[in-house]
Amino acid sequence: MFMTASRDSREGFLRMVYFGLTMERMERWMSERGRVLVMGVLNSSPDSFYDGGRRLTTAAAIDSGLQLVEEGADIIDVGGESTRPGARPVSAAEELERVVPVIAGIRAKDDILLSVDTTKAAVAAEAIAAGAQIVNDVSALRSDPEMAHLVAEHGVFVVLMHMQGVPETMQDNPSYTDPVEEIRAFLAERIGVAIAAGISTEKIIIDPGIGFGKRLADNLAILQNLAQFNDLGVPILIGLSRKSFLGKILDLPAAERLEGTIAANAVAILNGADIIRVHDVSEGRRTAAVARALRNAAT
Repeated sequence: MFMTASRDSREGFLRMVYFGLTMERMERWMSERGRVLVMGVLNSSPDSFYDGGRRLTTAAAIDSGLQLVEEGADIIDVGGESTRPGARPVSAAEELERVVPVIAGIRAKDDILLSVDTTKAAVAAEAIAAGAQIVNDVSALRSDPEMAHLVAEHGVFVVLMHMQGVPETMQDNPSYTDPVEEIRAFLAERIGVAIAAGISTEKIIIDPGIGFGKRLADNLAILQNLAQFNDLGVPILIGLSRKSFLGKILDLPAAERLEGTIAANAVAILNGADIIRVHDVSEGRRTAAVARALRNAAT
C-alpha cells in the first residue's frame, strides 16, 4: 500500500511539473511560431477510419504514443470517439475509459504536449486533470455548453474546428456558395465566442476542418486559399492525413495515401499552416522542415 501511494504521489508530482513545462513551451511557440508543429494522431477508438482497432488496450496506446514522441511529434492528440464520416457518438463514460488512462500513462513518462480530441466537457476536464494542455474540439465549442467555460477556467489551449453538420451525416450532402469565405466567417465568429467566454486569444488555434462536411472541391479550395485565414490572427492547424479526398484524387485506400498526405501538407504549410496533424510523424516532421524552409525563403 505504501509503495502504491508513493508511486501515485510521484506520478501526481510529475504531472504537475510536466504540465507547467509544456504550457510554457506552447505559450512561447504561440508568440513566436518559429517552426511548424507536428501533431501525432493517437486514436484509441475501434472505428477510426485509418487506425481504428490498432490500440485497443491502454498499454498498447501508451506505447504507441511514446513511439510518436520518438519519431519527433510536438503534440500527441488522443481521441476516444471516431469523427470519421458516418461515425456514431459514444457515451462520455466510454470515451473517458478510452482516453484518460492513455493521457495519464504518457504524461507519467514524458513531457510531450498532450491534446484531447473531444467535444464533451466532462471528458476534457478529466483529460486536463490527467495532463492534457490542449482541447481539440471539432464542434468549435458548440456541442457542449460547458466546454468554453472549462477551457477558460483551466487556461488551456483550444482548437476550434469548422464542421458542417455532424460526423454521422456530414458527408451526405455538404453545400457551400463560397467555402473559403463561409468557413473563415464561421471561425471568426467562434473566436469571438471563445474570447467572450474568457479564453485568451493567445490560447486559440483554428482548423478549417478538411473532410468535415466538405466536397473534394471545397477541400482543395481551402488548401489553395489557406492564407486568407491568416488575418484571424491565430495559428492554423490542418488535419488532412490519409483522408478520403486524397483517396478520390489517387483512387487509393487510406493505407496507400502517405505520398498524397505529404504533398498536401507541403502545400498547406507553404500557404500558412502552423500545425499539421498526421498519422505518420517521421514523414510529417520532414515535410514540415522542408516546406517551412521554402516558405521562409519566399518571404
